[in-house]
Amino acid sequence: MFGTLNPQEIEEFLKKQFIGRIGCHADGKTYVVPISYAYDGKNIYCHTQEGMKIKMMRENPSVCFEVDTLETMATWKSVIGYGSFQEITDKEERAKALHILLSRVYPFISSKKMQLGEHWPFEPDDPNEIKGVVFKIHLSEKTGRCEINEDPWYYNKVNG
Repeated sequence: MFGTLNPQEIEEFLKKQFIGRIGCHADGKTYVVPISYAYDGKNIYCHTQEGMKIKMMRENPSVCFEVDTLETMATWKSVIGYGSFQEITDKEERAKALHILLSRVYPFISSKKMQLGEHWPFEPDDPNEIKGVVFKIHLSEKTGRCEINEDPWYYNKVNG
């Protein structure tokens, strides 16, 4: 059964996940790239290095952000948000954004890309010691969809 996620389900879903995809467009080229993130109920916060996505978002700050989970081909959730890229350069605001990123709950095993600096998993005394670009995406629109497998055999197997 296909369904639509309500606003509360969308918020809960964005807060629980930690990998999303940014879609950006500049100079006639569209680029979609995965990134780790933290969501505070208003903004998506990210940390990265200089590269194509930053160059493109500086040129055109209108972006799309997508997060999904796939349990099976017939059981999944997806949230898409539209918003604007805002690079965070103010030291105090940058430190707050890094604190949000460092405070999220990580899976037990995580990649080097998710580890913010040499202090990880601990927060340094001065978060601004962490090199790289910190930015937020203020989401102005969010939608969510899902599919739930209603096959009785599958339901009984998963739910015991």
